[in-house]
Amino acid sequence: MGTEFLKIKECDEAQDIIQDLFDKYCKPESEEIDCEDAYGRVLFNDVYSRMDFPPFDKALKDGFAILSEDSYGASEESPNTLEIIDFLEAGSITDKVVEKGKCVEISTGAAMPEGANAVVMVEYSEKFDDKVNLLTTATPSQDVAKKGSDIEEGNLILKKGDVLNPGKIGVLLSQGFKTIEVYKKPTVGVISSGNEITMQGEDLPFGKIYDVNGNMIKNDAVSCGADAKFLGVVRDNYEQVKEKIQDSLKDVDILLCSGGTSAGLGDVIKHVLDELGEVHIHGISVQPGKPTIVGVIDEKLVIGLPGNPVSALMIFNAFVAPPLTSLSGIKKDFEKKVVKGVMTRRIHSPVGRMQYQLVKVDGDDIHPIFKDSGAIFSLSTADGYVKVEKSVELLDEGEEVEVYLFN
Repeated sequence: MGTEFLKIKECDEAQDIIQDLFDKYCKPESEEIDCEDAYGRVLFNDVYSRMDFPPFDKALKDGFAILSEDSYGASEESPNTLEIIDFLEAGSITDKVVEKGKCVEISTGAAMPEGANAVVMVEYSEKFDDKVNLLTTATPSQDVAKKGSDIEEGNLILKKGDVLNPGKIGVLLSQGFKTIEVYKKPTVGVISSGNEITMQGEDLPFGKIYDVNGNMIKNDAVSCGADAKFLGVVRDNYEQVKEKIQDSLKDVDILLCSGGTSAGLGDVIKHVLDELGEVHIHGISVQPGKPTIVGVIDEKLVIGLPGNPVSALMIFNAFVAPPLTSLSGIKKDFEKKVVKGVMTRRIHSPVGRMQYQLVKVDGDDIHPIFKDSGAIFSLSTADGYVKVEKSVELLDEGEEVEVYLFN
């Protein structure tokens, strides 16, 4: 009996179905977190300033707060002398008013005293007793940050979708924000299935292989903004797979399974989905990655990726990464994340199926990587992939192509 795939879809149709399922069952949510824990998180709403910043006129240099006209004509040969009436450190204030012929010694960051409108740097002055000689002329507002000159109250300071880096967090802190509303990371569970799978650190009997897909797919999901966890390995046993999927769905929003998705004897996940929920896709017209399953159980997405690592990674990047990244609030146009170049070798492609060909980019040269979908090393050397349309049988050497780069 031949291999049978149910509900097989063309690439574009499969992408639309997966996006629709994400839209229906995976709504973006927010959570309030401390700003000190916000690095790398994504803003859920626009943020407006609560106050002017700086909240007062402040000195930008150590020196003397003066009336600028008191410095006119001053030079090293003919200094202007002023009386020092007070000293201000950052954070301190004074009730003294700067009038003609008087000044206040001031530190960087201190609030400008009333009456003063400029600062003469200490380097251009000579202090003696309670007086100072000004050795240069200062213009109004020289070395003074005016109130609200950086941020005015009520202005848009950060936009929804901004990724919070140290600078953006600094802006929030300057406005007194202790907490901030960010996109809640979707929780993603990853399961590897297969009788041949052994975990690292264990003995490797003949005929067995170490698990690659579990942590590889988990890390790819993390790069898309998800809170992803590897949930372990399960054998190709119907009851074990069923129990593992049911238990896992209690704690995650989306479940990714790799292996056990072909239509042969190992096709366990498809039957579990049939019993517990609904299968929306069983097979995509693509190479590699045809045996891909997408279904829903208890209003949660279950996506069965192929067992071969290259196939699993390609399907994840082409079909799962875009909606998952969007769900996480991250703005990324995957279709524009491309580079162009010319093929250094020809590619033969099966007519009737879209092919994703792994490639390495070297300047304008695009080198195809010809290895089977279980070849692990090809993943470490590939920069991305070329899409070969299902109607194309051959991409010739020297032909210009677009490379879709990995995350």
